Amino acid sequence: MMERLAAVAALMQRRPALAAIAFGLIGACAYPPLHLWPLGLAALAGFVWLVHAAPTKRAALWIGWCFGWAHLTLANNWIATAFTHQAKMPEFLGWLAVPLLCIYLAWYPALAALAAHILAKKRPLWAFGLVLAGAWIITEWLRGWVFTGYPWPPVGLMLLGGWDTPGMARLLPWTGTYALSGLAFVCAVAIADWAAFRRDVLTGVAGLAALAMLMLGGGSSSADSTLRYTLVQPYIPQSEINDGSKFEEQFVRIARLTTQSRDQSRIVLWPESALPDYLEDGYPDRYYLQMTAGGDPKLARRRIGTVIGPQSTLLTGVVNLNIAPRPGNVPGAVSARNSVMAINGEGQIVGGYDKAHLVPYGEYLPLRPILEPLGLSRLVAGSIDYLPGPGPRTLDLGVHGKAGVMICYEIVFSGAVADKANRPDYIFNPSNDGWFGWWGPPQHLAQARMRAAEEGLPVLRSTTTGISAVIDADGVVRGHIATGKADKLEGFIPAAKPATLFAQFGHALTLAWAVLFIALGLGLPRVLALIRARG
Repeated sequence: MMERLAAVAALMQRRPALAAIAFGLIGACAYPPLHLWPLGLAALAGFVWLVHAAPTKRAALWIGWCFGWAHLTLANNWIATAFTHQAKMPEFLGWLAVPLLCIYLAWYPALAALAAHILAKKRPLWAFGLVLAGAWIITEWLRGWVFTGYPWPPVGLMLLGGWDTPGMARLLPWTGTYALSGLAFVCAVAIADWAAFRRDVLTGVAGLAALAMLMLGGGSSSADSTLRYTLVQPYIPQSEINDGSKFEEQFVRIARLTTQSRDQSRIVLWPESALPDYLEDGYPDRYYLQMTAGGDPKLARRRIGTVIGPQSTLLTGVVNLNIAPRPGNVPGAVSARNSVMAINGEGQIVGGYDKAHLVPYGEYLPLRPILEPLGLSRLVAGSIDYLPGPGPRTLDLGVHGKAGVMICYEIVFSGAVADKANRPDYIFNPSNDGWFGWWGPPQHLAQARMRAAEEGLPVLRSTTTGISAVIDADGVVRGHIATGKADKLEGFIPAAKPATLFAQFGHALTLAWAVLFIALGLGLPRVLALIRARG
């Protein structure tokens, strides 16, 4: 067996770039929906070995880039599916867009590999792995905010357990997401190095089995609050979202799922893209013509109040417009806001939130004067760009609690989902995942679970097509509605936990873990050498 492993290692040294690409692709299979995490850890271990064996800085940088490009391209393949829902752009552009995007994203793994090579090239593999883990934490954190950020997916996602257990993600309150990614590298290298040191593959298998026990063991310890909810998934396929002939049918569908409990006091949760009507007053009349409620926003709100009941409050995704004079001094929409609106049982607007973290090419077109003449367009219908809101804030809904709101992919941004100065009781995450094909929705749900465990807050996801879910403060899914179904969930919102260590310190904690791993990787070999010398 050891002779075969040696032959494989020699082959990888002759073709390190191809080996890095292979490890990157295998590692992406560790995420949902496949969740083949043992293969993912094996791929991480192989990647660490490749970088450690790199003869030069340039070789280490290239290996890191190849791994990152392949890994992130496969993990983000769902983006290509979104292009199939935009008639203005050919579908093949999606399959070009993903690898082109990852040309940029791959520089973050490349920089981590380069940093580890510079700092720890001469250290043993296990120590090198610790340094690479620390460098990876820093570069993954950078990927989450540089140029507005794109953290999907973090490597730590592979350590998330099944829906009824948080797996290794139970460590998130003390680590945060990016430090958990570093721990994934530590686990991978520890198992691989231990097996190599013992010259026994069974030792590595035993290590994986021990980790599996941690992944599978333990469920939730969260209790329920006294806040009652009704969460609706109306099933509005992406092909129907902008079809005016189906707007009334869509409203009837969502109303039927909502009205059965209208005599109770509850928070009602409808998804992003569920309402085509403009609910704010003051727009020019032409914007109300296609509304399902007779062109009257007041009537539309009163109708909603009737559906939810007099004691309820609704949180629903809506599109709001910013009106200003346009050419010819004619008032019109100059920009839009992707929003959540709170409406009470009397049809009154009692609060709202505007999405802060917008999707480039989705909700706005960067470099519009250059790209629009070339035929590029936003994936969201319309020609005006969306403007960002001010960031996380808490809506005080009185008897229905304090709600934090994160719209769609905002939930993937670690450390940026809750107002620290006014901590909510729960986070509402309305989404339209109908764009995202087979791979996107389970990954989106998994990252919402990480936010719940990280912050110690329940997350309630209402989506147009699935997967909708209620997630408790441990990251455990208490109930869900599968993709392609119209249904609802009802019950009591899981209770929030006290603010976690990560909720209190945010990414200062992330960087502290990075420094710790690097310090251990650089310092422990010297300490062990001194001990051996004196012993």
